[in-house]
Amino acid sequence: MTGKMDCFGLTHTGARKSLNQDQFLIADLEKSMRIHSSSLSLDDHSRLFGNSQGKLLLVADGLSHSATGDLASRLATDCITRYILNRMPWFLHLDEQSEHDLCEALVSALELCQERMELDVQEHPERAGMGTTLTMAYLLWPRIYVVHAGNSRCYLYRRSNLKQLTSDHSLAEKLVASGALTADEVPEIWQNLLVNSIGGDNDSDLNPEIHKSHMQIGDTLLLCTDGLTKHVPDLIISAILSQNASADETCVRLVNQAMENGGSDNITVVVARFLNEGEQDVAISDSGDVQARSGVKRIDNGVPFDHDIQPEKI
Repeated sequence: MTGKMDCFGLTHTGARKSLNQDQFLIADLEKSMRIHSSSLSLDDHSRLFGNSQGKLLLVADGLSHSATGDLASRLATDCITRYILNRMPWFLHLDEQSEHDLCEALVSALELCQERMELDVQEHPERAGMGTTLTMAYLLWPRIYVVHAGNSRCYLYRRSNLKQLTSDHSLAEKLVASGALTADEVPEIWQNLLVNSIGGDNDSDLNPEIHKSHMQIGDTLLLCTDGLTKHVPDLIISAILSQNASADETCVRLVNQAMENGGSDNITVVVARFLNEGEQDVAISDSGDVQARSGVKRIDNGVPFDHDIQPEKI
């Protein structure tokens, strides 16, 4: 049985920023073969592509206190892309041992970004302190692996329940988790002080966080930067995801909601809906005002995948 991933990404500069320091990526990972010569009726140097073997979703948020936040997020996104394409083994059929290797490879991807940023700062000392968050989901249906550093987030929406898969690597979250302060006692400004990121000013070593889950038909996955979550509470995010709109319309509604509530930061969202092949996307006509604004990027829709394996419950 074949399913469909309805996926879309959208980024907006926001109402109070002049530069968008966010990045996102949606990629379909597939085998390819370049034909150099053949007795078959194929053109020389034509390229054949196999079925999709995996999906890659990513958001990155350059640290706004750094004048080079946009460079940091672009560098990290480019580094991840090149690492997965050229250096990381592609795990198409996972067993217990290869799953462990896959997790290590994903962590290594973020560590490589850290090394690349440190090298860039050595070559350009004026860029000291540049950094970025990064949240990446690697899907081999029905398994998903989320690797993360910073305060961007990954959510799973399933059967009317919204679950935050990642934790915020901020000073505020650290103090609340330790019991030193309650959530109400933490100054809002501490929400943006990160204790774990790629690059940045913190003295601690990068410590990527990784999560493993199993997806199910009917699930929706959301990756987003804090430009969404600082203005749109989880209850409203859940309500928007519950409307069963297409991925592109859902992205527009999320960004519009953040803009209506202040839009003080760059806003980036990636939404992936996992549907049966025969399931129709909901046709929506009120496609919001965001798409007329500057700084909007859109990518990808309707990518097929195989889901013969029965997914396990989280």
